[in-house]
Amino acid sequence: MASGGKRRRLGVAIIISTVIVLAGGAAAAYAWVTREPEEIVPRTTAAVIERPLTAAQQIVADADDPLACAVSFIGDGAPLDPMLQWQNALYAGLPIPAQDGRVFAGWYASEADAAAFTVTARINGADAVVCVDQQVDLFAGWTTPEANAAAAVQVPILMYHQFTANPEGETGWLRGNYAYIGDFDAQMNHIATTGFYLPTWDELSAFIDGRLSLPARSVIITDDDADQTWFDLAVPVIDRYKLLSTSFMITAYRQDPPPSIYVLRRSHTNDMHQAGENGKGRMVNWTADEIAADLNASADVLGVREVIAYPFGHYNDTAKQGVAQAGFEMARTIEPGYVEIGTDKLALPVVRIDYGMGLDSLIKRIG
Repeated sequence: MASGGKRRRLGVAIIISTVIVLAGGAAAAYAWVTREPEEIVPRTTAAVIERPLTAAQQIVADADDPLACAVSFIGDGAPLDPMLQWQNALYAGLPIPAQDGRVFAGWYASEADAAAFTVTARINGADAVVCVDQQVDLFAGWTTPEANAAAAVQVPILMYHQFTANPEGETGWLRGNYAYIGDFDAQMNHIATTGFYLPTWDELSAFIDGRLSLPARSVIITDDDADQTWFDLAVPVIDRYKLLSTSFMITAYRQDPPPSIYVLRRSHTNDMHQAGENGKGRMVNWTADEIAADLNASADVLGVREVIAYPFGHYNDTAKQGVAQAGFEMARTIEPGYVEIGTDKLALPVVRIDYGMGLDSLIKRIG
């Protein structure tokens, strides 16, 4: 009996001790859970540093458009500020910087291309805007006045009129004006695939001034009158080869929007493509004020004052005065020749393309 009582007392003691231990653990756990928040030490986290946007990033952010592209300019004389361009269009209004004793040689896709004057990598308003992450860098090229003069570059301005799908041509007194579309296609293919550079009109102006050098194989493509055959037959060819061209439009007759991003609309006057009192065009019959008023009406339709084509090629000093008075810098004649440094900007010559002039004829004239 005595030994049995001892065992019971020992068991009770063990149970009581276990309860005390468990109670103590529970109390400790309760105390941890119920501690005040300030007693818990939080983990240390890295601070977020907000960096300011670059100028290029900022203009893209401000544009808030996935087609926006910030163009930054790099090199001697390059503008400090980036320029906003659009990826569904051609480059517009690229700067032409000036430095004493140097001649600007264009914008290039890389520094190496700028140093080597790589024509295929030269970027201008004939090129579609292409960006990576909505940004692109263009690099400045420079040459000397002596090297620019020694190059003796001559720029042909091609002049087309109407077009025909008939290999035999059209009949009538305007037969010579109609270029066979097959010949036109072959000519545009030649220009597109053999390394020609297509200057914009502001580049041509700077070239004439001696401020900008142009590649030896440069050419400007133009059409007079904006005839319906230009829209129906020629523009699809221009579009296919992605060639910058200019359509000189008589705005009293039609005011069509640009049929392609590769077609510039420029003035063939508003309503001066008619004979005046002496049988020649109104351009050489009207006063400078009358000429300027007509050209202002044309410019209001087209939204640009830059270059005109004289109707019938007729012009005189009064015509030049009216052109300048209306704010136009250049005017194109029908006189044969090539644009060179120092050419009269209000009497630009042309290379006329007539019916029957195929690819060989073009190559003889422009290379």
